[in-house]
Amino acid sequence: METDSSKFSLLFVDDDPQVVSLLKRILAKREYQIHTASHAKDALIILSQTDIDVAFVDLVMPGMGGFPLLKEIRTKYPDIMVAILTGHGSVEHAVKAMKLGAVDFLEKPFSPERLKALVAQFHQIWELKQENRRLKATVENRFVFDPFVGQSSDVLALKELIVRVAPTQSTILIQGETGSGKELVARAIHAHSPRAKNAFVPVDCAAISETVMESELFGHIKGAFTGAHMTTLGLIRSAQKGTLFLDEVGELPFAVQAKLLRTIQEKEVRPVGSSQCHPVDIRILAATNRDLVTEVAKGLFREDLYYRLNVLTIRVPPLRDIKEDIPMLAEHFLKCFSSSQSPVKAISKEALNCMKQYHWPGNTRELENIVRRAIALGRGDSMLPEDLPSNIYTPKISRSSGSPEVPNLGSLASYEITAITNALAQTKNNRKEAARLLEIGEATLYRKMRKYGLRRIREA
Repeated sequence: METDSSKFSLLFVDDDPQVVSLLKRILAKREYQIHTASHAKDALIILSQTDIDVAFVDLVMPGMGGFPLLKEIRTKYPDIMVAILTGHGSVEHAVKAMKLGAVDFLEKPFSPERLKALVAQFHQIWELKQENRRLKATVENRFVFDPFVGQSSDVLALKELIVRVAPTQSTILIQGETGSGKELVARAIHAHSPRAKNAFVPVDCAAISETVMESELFGHIKGAFTGAHMTTLGLIRSAQKGTLFLDEVGELPFAVQAKLLRTIQEKEVRPVGSSQCHPVDIRILAATNRDLVTEVAKGLFREDLYYRLNVLTIRVPPLRDIKEDIPMLAEHFLKCFSSSQSPVKAISKEALNCMKQYHWPGNTRELENIVRRAIALGRGDSMLPEDLPSNIYTPKISRSSGSPEVPNLGSLASYEITAITNALAQTKNNRKEAARLLEIGEATLYRKMRKYGLRRIREA
């Protein structure tokens, strides 16, 4: 049976020829492929030979009825959307149909408008699936930046956009919340650009003191100021022939903004203390979690620099909008940070469910830290909800005679020893980082290490 997989395909299964004729007539002007069957047996033959997107199944038919056929379709063809048609509608039937996997329930007689609206809704879902498949195929063939994890439609669209803009020389402004992965996007753009073999120079504008910002970016000559004992290139010239990534560009001091604007316009750099300009060939990518339009209105960011940086804009979705990627991201971080010192080698479904329900104000960076923490604290081979922070999972308190159960001191001490040992192993004996993973102060960590006689952990 010949079918066009690029067209939306419908199957109507009903033993009443008048109903089938009505269904076809209502949808006759639509560019859909329509198939019909009067029995479940004929429907299964069509399904085995044809790509069907939506099946409308009559509930009462001779031989195999609608419910058994629904079960068969959901088992063999789980991607097909199934709606139940019936002249014997009831709440019980509707509930049963939904439990078996039906996506809707259409009671006969139905109005043409109701059918058209329902089919249009299914068609929209089908179009989204088609677009997602197209994006996934395109990305798999063209996107080669391994650290960029995610298969949600938003992430696939982001990857596709990166591939499209990377070959250009345009300055790009990357916008997104803190921890959403703006630097990862910048690195992916660089990796897919003609400059990929040259330097990628990241600059955290928020981390550099205002007093040394100009020197750090533009370099300086020997003797330009007290302490300038030697000439330096500066970060901009260090990115020659490559990519300069200005992270949190909204934090740049106003005076430095003016000098950066001139560098972009003239494609040259004048080091601090020098009268000589040096030509530069760099591509600038900038990122911010601020609304620069508002910053411009407040007089905190130069309008002319904003337009120079905002030639193209890429927006990175927050993690709460791409929760379907959480399992993949969590597994990625688990592989990255697992160690022989920690028994945690998998993530339980219960832990993943807790993660999916969380709102993630810190985005992907917060997820990374939480997985690292769970690896350090975990005592079993799988990450459990109990290994997650209390803001993600709060265990139910077991009560006996109105009082909460309290673990004995031996098990608590054992837990603390395991947690501290794992944290030190995970951070390679970096006590400051271990304390951060454990969410305790460094002084508390030192005190507990002395209490339990813990010292440096031997590396594997």
